[in-house]
Amino acid sequence: MNWIAVFIGGGLGSLARFGISKWFAGLEITQLPMATLLANILSTAVLALVLYKYILPTSHWSYYFLAIGFCGGFSTFSTFSLETFQLIKNGQLTWAVVNILVSLISCLALIYLLSKHLK
Repeated sequence: MNWIAVFIGGGLGSLARFGISKWFAGLEITQLPMATLLANILSTAVLALVLYKYILPTSHWSYYFLAIGFCGGFSTFSTFSLETFQLIKNGQLTWAVVNILVSLISCLALIYLLSKHLK
């Protein structure tokens, strides 16, 4: 049963990620890859809610669906890595460093803050 929950959650998370990418397509707000940043931040928020607000047991199907499946499909370390590498390759080292720092600090700070305030 758990593998089905991961499968469906991962598919829905991937669709949500695809939707954000399409929504940001054509928008040049900044040099930062905003669709990836937003997907990772939102995924972090969902994961924090699952872990600290609803406190789902890791053996329950909903944990597999949300934490492993949905968040795993919605967040994207591989795209983050590729986009950061492309910034470096295109000579935009400053933007690459900004992308790394903003992504890591915002997600770590978000999960820290939510862990403190959702208990």
